[in-house]
Amino acid sequence: MKEDKRSRQRIKLTLTTIVGLSFGAFVAVAIGLVLALSVSANFKNTFSLLNDKTILSTQALETQLRTHFSSIENAIVGLKPYFDNGTIGFERPERTLEDLTIALKSNSDITTLAVTGPDGRRIGVYRAPNGKIWRINSDAPPPGMTSHELPELASDSPPTWGALVKHEVGLFANVSVPLTRNGAIIGTLTAATSMEELGRIVSAQDEGVDNTVFIIADGDQVVLHSDSESLQTGGSIKDNIPGSWLNLGDPVLAAIATEEKLEEFKKAADLGIDVSFVTANDDEYIMMKALLDGFSDKPWTVGQYYLGTTVSREVRRLAGSMFVGFGALVVSVLIAFWMGRRVARPLKYLALQSKRVGTLSLSDVEPLPRSRVAEIDQVALAFNSMVEGLKAMNTYVPRSLFIKLMRLGGGQAAEAREAELTILFTDIVGFTALSEHLSAEKTAGLLNDHFAILVEAVEAEGGTVDKFLGDGMLAFWGAPDARPDHAEAAVRTARRIAGALHEANQKAEKEGRPQMFLRIGIHTGEAVVGNVGALDRWNYTVVGDTVNAAERLQTLGKEVPGTPEVTILASADTVAQLPRERHQRAVGAHHLRGRSGRMEVYWLDPFAVGDSQKEEPQELPVSAAE
Repeated sequence: MKEDKRSRQRIKLTLTTIVGLSFGAFVAVAIGLVLALSVSANFKNTFSLLNDKTILSTQALETQLRTHFSSIENAIVGLKPYFDNGTIGFERPERTLEDLTIALKSNSDITTLAVTGPDGRRIGVYRAPNGKIWRINSDAPPPGMTSHELPELASDSPPTWGALVKHEVGLFANVSVPLTRNGAIIGTLTAATSMEELGRIVSAQDEGVDNTVFIIADGDQVVLHSDSESLQTGGSIKDNIPGSWLNLGDPVLAAIATEEKLEEFKKAADLGIDVSFVTANDDEYIMMKALLDGFSDKPWTVGQYYLGTTVSREVRRLAGSMFVGFGALVVSVLIAFWMGRRVARPLKYLALQSKRVGTLSLSDVEPLPRSRVAEIDQVALAFNSMVEGLKAMNTYVPRSLFIKLMRLGGGQAAEAREAELTILFTDIVGFTALSEHLSAEKTAGLLNDHFAILVEAVEAEGGTVDKFLGDGMLAFWGAPDARPDHAEAAVRTARRIAGALHEANQKAEKEGRPQMFLRIGIHTGEAVVGNVGALDRWNYTVVGDTVNAAERLQTLGKEVPGTPEVTILASADTVAQLPRERHQRAVGAHHLRGRSGRMEVYWLDPFAVGDSQKEEPQELPVSAAE
């Protein structure tokens, strides 16, 4: 019995004891070579980080390009069987154009999609920069392809990429597959993508003012450049693209011919990534390049360069001291290996779980195991208790608000202040009457489903859900994150809600469940936002006349004639901050309860999308000014 009790008592050593004994042995062995060991360790860490950065950044760019091109290949491979079996083709041009249009709409990576017959006849579709789709039914080459530049195909040829095609509307890459019947080629299906689409990928990979991303095609032609409007070295090359890297006007690319390869980047070199130093305008740059083949008749070079003055000095210094600390590094690693595995194992696991806590992915956090090290065991117990507390708190505090306050600095970000905000207030039409015929459980379920739609729409546009008031919701934009487009974000949210509610109502109608109708009020103005409360009962909220006005606008929606599914009323202050809004109608000046004077009110089309416009109502949706 005593032995069982003793076996259950785990021996625990203090972290001080472990670290003291381990580092004592380490210092005894390496005391004479401390300086050399430090340099060698710095060398390893520096080059490891640089290698990893080189590999990750270059492969990220390459992966996105391959994903882009693969989606285009997959599209035409998926269409090919329908041409081969005669479902679509030149015999049924109208059906063919309709199917090609559907395929083009479903794949945003494709700009032009066309089929070319042996006689040069061509039908297809083209997406203009403004998004409009044009039909092609002539022999004239559409954007992205010309007859003499399409690749030569055999009946069993796989998707084959042709040469880049320069057109008056831009530069294009294209891929073709043969269309066959009974073993004979009856035509060619070609998809082209605008290099402007790739330009967005390249720009997204640019990490800042000291980084430039580029793509070179056809041997020496720079076709994409993330800093074409403003080079690191000054000037602009926007009007010179595409052009030879020698004459483009970028002195860094022009210096490729004199680049100095860095042999220390062996890890990157093994993966086909060349890393080198180039000098331009008396500054040193680190350049990374890799070949990308399979998506043109010639391999492309994808690469980037960044200002490397500080890094280059460190790299050269460390390279010279590498052999000095090599001997000490071997001895120290043998000792540190055991110590590191023993001590770092629970710390590594703690770091992983802490990262999940930092992103508030609390459902993914796993409890930390107990440890024989007293301090680590105490940390595990405290950490597990903290996670349970956060889970309980996160049930009542909006996750999006929590993340914003953490990112902006917690206490200071939550201090009450006055700011210009846009407030959105919603209310379900006739919910009291609707809920009279439902049980408490069904009523709660109905509200929960409805609030899920509202919260998803608000968070998708970066807003903050303040609270739920009965069957209504209060949300706002402009705090804690300051953003100039808070009015536009609120209006986009209202229309997101309208679209989602319409889909939910259609589903409810099919299932015989009650449908919901909604009123939304939006107002922009000064309000007090931040922590409001006393002692330990604080609430991050927004108060003021702006909030009341939004609620009154929602109430004013009751005067809209008929029973619209969603009514959106916005103040003139909000509409004034919507420079691109084209779907509003003035409904006069109204006196809102609790406010002096009158407010100009506008009705917003709840289902407007982009430049499309639903049919305007024949009468004003709200009666004229009182």
